[in-house]
Amino acid sequence: MICDATFRFVDVVAKWPGSVHNSMIFRESAIRQRFERGEIDGLLLGDSGYGCKRYLMTPYQNTDSPCKERFNISLCRTRVVIEQAFGVLKRRFPCLHYGLRVKPDRAAKITVACVILHNIGLERKDMFSRTCEDDTDQPHVVYEGDGSGNSYRDHIAESFF
Repeated sequence: MICDATFRFVDVVAKWPGSVHNSMIFRESAIRQRFERGEIDGLLLGDSGYGCKRYLMTPYQNTDSPCKERFNISLCRTRVVIEQAFGVLKRRFPCLHYGLRVKPDRAAKITVACVILHNIGLERKDMFSRTCEDDTDQPHVVYEGDGSGNSYRDHIAESFF
């Protein structure tokens, strides 16, 4: 699952068994292909289990400068939103917290339905709504490097952290 800063889920892939690593699911996803083709403008934040890409920022393994350390701290503090979103989803739909005792294909459908209902609840500003900054407050990144994820991450860390 991918969520935005308001806990709204923007992508859900619920067809893989629980033993499959998230990075494998993402590698095979349609949204990754859309990012690769440049159809989506923006950045995803991932943990160190993912490879750093121009559209997917991951933490530095070794921080050899203060700006890289600040980048890692900021990335981790921002990434916590997905964990919080899962918590909100499970509180809203306890069946997801306690476990679904149905066949996997039906469990996948129930999970997706819960996510859709969750997003509808956010649109209607129910008790789980959360406000965040307007997108216009986000910095515009001008980058003319080689296009690799690592050099793009370096540019962001050095320019903003």
